[in-house]
Amino acid sequence: MTATVVIGAQWGDEGKGKITDMLAAESDVVARYGGGDNAGHTVVVGGDTFKLHLVPSGILYSHVVCVLGGGMVVNPRRLLQEMDGLAARGVDVSAARLLLSIQAHLILPYHIALDGAAERSRGKSALGTTKRGIGPAYADKAARSGIRAGEMRDPSAFAERVRAAVITKNELLTRLYGQEPLPAEEIAREYQEYAVRLAPHLADTSSFLVEALHAGKRLLCEGAQGTLLDLDHGTYPYVTSSYPTVGGALVGLGLGPQHLTRIIGVTKAYQTRVGAGPFPTELLDADGDHLVEVGHEYGTTTGRRRRAGWLDAVALRYAVQVNGLSELALTKLDVLGGLDPLRIAVAYTCDGETLTRFPADAAMLARCQPVYEELSGWEEDISAARAFDDLPQAARAYVARIEELAGVPATLISVGPEREQTICRP
Repeated sequence: MTATVVIGAQWGDEGKGKITDMLAAESDVVARYGGGDNAGHTVVVGGDTFKLHLVPSGILYSHVVCVLGGGMVVNPRRLLQEMDGLAARGVDVSAARLLLSIQAHLILPYHIALDGAAERSRGKSALGTTKRGIGPAYADKAARSGIRAGEMRDPSAFAERVRAAVITKNELLTRLYGQEPLPAEEIAREYQEYAVRLAPHLADTSSFLVEALHAGKRLLCEGAQGTLLDLDHGTYPYVTSSYPTVGGALVGLGLGPQHLTRIIGVTKAYQTRVGAGPFPTELLDADGDHLVEVGHEYGTTTGRRRRAGWLDAVALRYAVQVNGLSELALTKLDVLGGLDPLRIAVAYTCDGETLTRFPADAAMLARCQPVYEELSGWEEDISAARAFDDLPQAARAYVARIEELAGVPATLISVGPEREQTICRP
């Protein structure tokens, strides 16, 4: 009866998909617990690249059952597109292998329209959302006016609910934002067809997961986004609309904490961020360009160039604190090859004071300047390393310093995108 949680320890895009894919080999069930198709998890297998936005990364293992948990917001159109794409590549996405929680809320066309309209209205104060309708869908959930996946069990009644909701939301779109109304009848017919296709996948996934754990099954809980984007604990308002922290895993899947045995925080060997918001270690120079180009730092979901900078150990310690991380999975260590010296932010200065704790206020974080510690870099290509001792001494020292600053061990070290390009440590 074991449950492992994989959590992003930064602002998302840490490489959670690869780590989840690796750990799924030794799991029976892989469950996404929050977010929606604003996530983008890339898995590379034998030279083939799979970009997953909703379907859990464990789908590539035939023995694994995958679950979309109740804490998610799910766009039926995009889910079916993703399922069809996987099926075309020979991946089994039948109802026996892919379950959708009846408690998950649905993203509908008016959520996407409202997301884009609201973001445009903010002008220079835009948050940098993915415009996938995530925020408006979670807002409806909180307002108790959302539509849940379980309603698709009755496609006709579901279609009527969708039609009525579109008519209601058109009032906002037209009167508040000056947008054209959405075609309610057409959308209702379209989503009725989606309901027919998805109905066999609907399940009480909380009960399914608890029963699986009591039967001795191994559960892997897959996170989306990252700790610093958490609605409560992130750099608000530049955050997502869900809870990509350990608490979100429990609430989003309907589990108790006694089931958790490992809490793995995934962090890059450097820092990245997409969209607006404070970023103390951001680099706007040749070193930053190196991180972006060598690390292929372009969003899986949006294609946007990510902002990049040196590793922020203050933020990493905060992620350890908030989540109770038991260990780290350190990704993209290979990207640092050729940079010398390397830097890690070990503290901040703000308003004349030195801070060693991550500020709870985004406005304060925006005023922070990093205090760097320098470490030696390395020139060697480390992508073929399969054991810790295969790494150059400078790379080993860099990892050791991260462990010391974070206070937890790095048990997984990724040196490339392929499954086998990973160093596993006890």
